[in-house]
Amino acid sequence: MNYRHSFHAGNFADLVKHALVLWLLKERQESGAAVTVIDTHAGAGLYDLSGDGARSREAEAGVARLMTAADRPPLIEALAVEVAALNPDGGARFYPGSPLLVARALRPGDRYLGFEFHPPVQAMLVEALAAWPAAGGLEGDGYVEALKAARTIKGPLVLIDPPFERPDDYVRSAETTAAILRHDRAATVAIWTPLKDMETFDGFIRRLEEAQVGRVLVAEARLRSLNNPMKMNGCAMTVVNPPSGAEAAAAEICGWVAANLGEAGARAEVWRAG
Repeated sequence: MNYRHSFHAGNFADLVKHALVLWLLKERQESGAAVTVIDTHAGAGLYDLSGDGARSREAEAGVARLMTAADRPPLIEALAVEVAALNPDGGARFYPGSPLLVARALRPGDRYLGFEFHPPVQAMLVEALAAWPAAGGLEGDGYVEALKAARTIKGPLVLIDPPFERPDDYVRSAETTAAILRHDRAATVAIWTPLKDMETFDGFIRRLEEAQVGRVLVAEARLRSLNNPMKMNGCAMTVVNPPSGAEAAAAEICGWVAANLGEAGARAEVWRAG
């Protein structure tokens, strides 16, 4: 599975991921202490949905419906506000990735470190973050660089969101998470994964459980029954060492996405592993 950010930008999975990222960042900021966000697979930071997104048409069933929905719950509304800020004339042509969402929310003292492996995409990331000096878009292997960065920062919020174009992305995601938490139990790590092959996903969760590095919260948004492994039937955000209130926040986000964007058999599940 090749989950290229630009091709899938603004789809239902982005809504789950980005609404929860915004909440996690806000919760970290509530303590008053400076927050550093480390992003292993940052992507371009900002997406023009008239490009790759128009070809995939996934944004039509995601952010486009988000922006026309009524009675959005607070955590979904928070993401809609960010999208609206980039589209002052209405609509949803431009969509923010996690780098831009985080950069716009940084307070004095906060930092964002986003890593991107592909040089052309990293150049776009730097351009997208140019207005925020505390947000850096760096080239490199996100798994390796995130672990290096986490060893120099107390209690970071780490986002792991690989494109799943490599067969070892699940393993490296779990191993990087375990290594970060073994070094610093105050860190929080949020990992996005597709829901296609449940055997692979279950193996990923087992790796986290066996590492015994902290509490594991799994938030799933299933858009359809998991009976076709060739489709991305849903997505999950797995949060290790989640803050208080994460279960309710994830239920609000995943519940809205499943109920408003799903097909027959759609549902949300939020559960603790282990």
